[in-house]
Amino acid sequence: MTDKITFLGGVGTVTGSKYLIETHNRNILVDCGLFQGFKQLRNRNWKPLPIPPSDIDTVVLTHAHIDHSGYLPLLVRKGFRGHIHATTPTRDLCNILLPDSGYLQEHEAELANREGFSRHHPALPLYTQADAEACLKHFRTHGFNDRVDLGEGISATFIEAGHILGASSILLDTGNNKIAFSGDLGRYNNPIMHDPAPITEADYVLVESTYGDSVHPQTDPEDILEAIINRTFQRGGTVIIPSFAVGRSQSLLFHISRLRAAGRIPQMPVYLDSPMAINVSELFVRHAAAHKLTQDEARAACDVATYTRQSEESRKLDTDLMPKIIISASGMATGGRVLHHLKTYAPDARNTILFAGFQAGGTRGAAMLAGVQKVKIHGRYYEVNAEVQNLHMLSAHADADELLRWLRNFSEPPKETFIVHGEATASDTLRHRINEELDWSCKVPEQGETVRLK
Repeated sequence: MTDKITFLGGVGTVTGSKYLIETHNRNILVDCGLFQGFKQLRNRNWKPLPIPPSDIDTVVLTHAHIDHSGYLPLLVRKGFRGHIHATTPTRDLCNILLPDSGYLQEHEAELANREGFSRHHPALPLYTQADAEACLKHFRTHGFNDRVDLGEGISATFIEAGHILGASSILLDTGNNKIAFSGDLGRYNNPIMHDPAPITEADYVLVESTYGDSVHPQTDPEDILEAIINRTFQRGGTVIIPSFAVGRSQSLLFHISRLRAAGRIPQMPVYLDSPMAINVSELFVRHAAAHKLTQDEARAACDVATYTRQSEESRKLDTDLMPKIIISASGMATGGRVLHHLKTYAPDARNTILFAGFQAGGTRGAAMLAGVQKVKIHGRYYEVNAEVQNLHMLSAHADADELLRWLRNFSEPPKETFIVHGEATASDTLRHRINEELDWSCKVPEQGETVRLK
């Protein structure tokens, strides 16, 4: 049988990553993410897959971020009965992220029904916390460089990607073809995460392109953080940081702890207001082998913040208007506790809303960085008078130069390179660079496209 790959998500967008490989008598899904951002993308989550989940034999997961793992509870609820293969840190993160995703969807549906801001009556969650907990039983864990037997002579190898804890590139060997999936690639020379490990041989490559059209500034993030925190403090304001709970929050704590220890910022309170980020921070300390910091260094970074686990503690942060730093999920301001903080702090010009990485189109984060004067939260509009900034250099994604650096590890050009996980401009710009600089055959696939592999 000729191998086939179908691009079920993560093309033309940075969300919803799902790649179906049909080979021999096996159907393998690499990543199983939720669509996020624009409503027309989110609506795809409600549409059935072109293959019954019961016909999928195996899922191989690059990492735990919801845009790569968040559809798993629905996949299981709709009939998937196979194993979900991942690294141990990825499984541990999914133990946190997936039930939280289910809880948030239930909470948002309940809130919409109570306050009447949904067009659906009643508003329903895509899946529940119980659905998420059920899917966790399907996980099987592996280490980096482990070659995992998927049956029928097919194997998958997990290769460190340097993006977040446990993040992997995947080398899938079908017997007919070797297919390399970059997953989300991290940065080179990151102070916390290891460099992305190379893959040197593959017949086909799928490479992410989140920043395929740009190069990250070389500015020291601590210099920028110092300036933003100090001028906000001088205004008597608060810094609100919508942050991804996994990886980004821990990176921010690391840099803030260094600034405070060096006396470069005032001794203003720092709060980590995200139960998920708190739990991830504890994993960050536990899985010290998965990053560059020792356990003591990781613990010291995380200890710079006061943890607010309870809702009541979170609400008090919005009544105490003394200057402080609040790190709260989500990173694109699409949900979670940070929305309540934005209601309080965004209208006041003394404050700063500081984003810390890529903002997908259609998210509140993208809108605020584009300069909107009002932002809609829970059915009401709130003015945005606060200073709005973004720490681009803190991104956990490789930039265009770093993507090319990773691709140059291949000893020979692959038969085809597919550019995925990027918005249209980013993907096509990277396609052009790969074609011009490496002289490789490459293309940007379309949503739902099926390609037969030679």
